[in-house]
Amino acid sequence: MTTHTTPTTSAPDHSGDVRNRNRGRVERHDKRVRAVFAGHVVADTTRPLLVWEVPYFPTYYLPRDDVRTGLLEFTDRTRTSPTRGTGRIGHLRLGAHTATDAVTEYPESPIELLRDHVRLDFGAMDAWFEEDEQIYTHPRDPYVRIDILPSSRHVRVDVDGVTVADTRGARLLFETNLPTRYYLPKPDVRLDLLEPSDTVTHCPYKGQAEYWSVRVGETPVPDLVWSYPTPLPESERIAGFVCVPQEHAEVSVDGVRV
Repeated sequence: MTTHTTPTTSAPDHSGDVRNRNRGRVERHDKRVRAVFAGHVVADTTRPLLVWEVPYFPTYYLPRDDVRTGLLEFTDRTRTSPTRGTGRIGHLRLGAHTATDAVTEYPESPIELLRDHVRLDFGAMDAWFEEDEQIYTHPRDPYVRIDILPSSRHVRVDVDGVTVADTRGARLLFETNLPTRYYLPKPDVRLDLLEPSDTVTHCPYKGQAEYWSVRVGETPVPDLVWSYPTPLPESERIAGFVCVPQEHAEVSVDGVRV
């Protein structure tokens, strides 16, 4: 696979700004949040905290009063955070089902808001709901915005010297703190070069993505192209369009490499 690490034009790198802005960030929210495990609601609250454990997205911390704490079994093990302090690690057990190391609490955290809250590992639960809508991957960041705009600019995509797409009907997706993505209508894509993949990913803002590999020589480039066939409502403008990331292909807009 040919990759290019020195594009002729590039977007500003705001990653340092994001890290500084979100370090130790904790906010109260009013959404009703429910966590489901082994077919049962194990937490149900209208008083969640959003905590940025990593700079780019938050996780939920839930009041102990709104969690089925009788299902929690804490161990002697701990984990340490420079902002949250020392956390106790525990398991969640319900009948024959166990979510190992899926619980953390910080009873003596320097961040006072966290002291009576519990963190349930997002991926260890069967499902999460904000109000009555299921969410995926991680909680949505209230400061992330997605804009999708139709564009008549000339977008061309080349992979290893072969033109894979050429269009004036792209949809440009602008997402906070991420590169612009160019979504291309399938009639303007060399579908004969695409091979379906079993890979599936989820985005909390766009939904479930399917993937294709691209074969322009003897060896296919795996999972290079993705699409959201049935995106979430805020991203419905890219339904059925395909994207090839500029990090791993030559994407040009009006003749200028991005």
